[in-house]
Amino acid sequence: MTAARTPPPAAPAAPAAPAAPAAGGPRPGLRERKKTKTRTAIREATYGLIREQGYDATTIEQIAARAEVSPSTVLRYFPAKEDIVLTDEYAPILLTELRARPAGEPWLDSLRHAFRTGIALGASEDPEATRLRTRLMVEVPAVRTRMTENMSGTGRLLCQVIGERTGRAPDAFEVRVAAMSLVGALTETTLYWAEHGHEDDLGVLVDRALDVLDQGLAQGKP
Repeated sequence: MTAARTPPPAAPAAPAAPAAPAAGGPRPGLRERKKTKTRTAIREATYGLIREQGYDATTIEQIAARAEVSPSTVLRYFPAKEDIVLTDEYAPILLTELRARPAGEPWLDSLRHAFRTGIALGASEDPEATRLRTRLMVEVPAVRTRMTENMSGTGRLLCQVIGERTGRAPDAFEVRVAAMSLVGALTETTLYWAEHGHEDDLGVLVDRALDVLDQGLAQGKP
């Protein structure tokens, strides 16, 4: 049985949304910059503590102390410790990249471009944090459970983008199946990468996953 394919357009593709501001565009406001700085401090504190003493031994109080914020501030930004590990800044970037692609571009090509951009960004900014996060997804049951719970939210965001590109309603059956097929494929790609010690090229694995979604399983191959 072949994997689910991205549905063909049911109507002329909607115009692509404007791209995010360029590097030289308007900067975020002071309030948003402060929020970003706080989120980053909390994440860095969490990663440092986990590296030193492990995930289970790391508490919200310890994270708050190292990030120099209150425990209530940590929980205001991240409702649970698992969310600190799982939440990053890349999902909005990926959605912006998808919306910025040419309206007539094949959907698979748009996906490859967006995911390559996200992978390159993660590799250039903090590759060790990315490896730690994905390792925790494999090793810590609570993190994997939370990841599964969050998949529906990611799927809903993708439904919006797919709906815009295909002229379908975001809650249409085919759109929902396509979005969650993609979320599942990327989740399994990430887990496979971590389970195999991050030895493979993540970009190559993502390309292989997209090929499976597009073409199904090739006959006669292991």
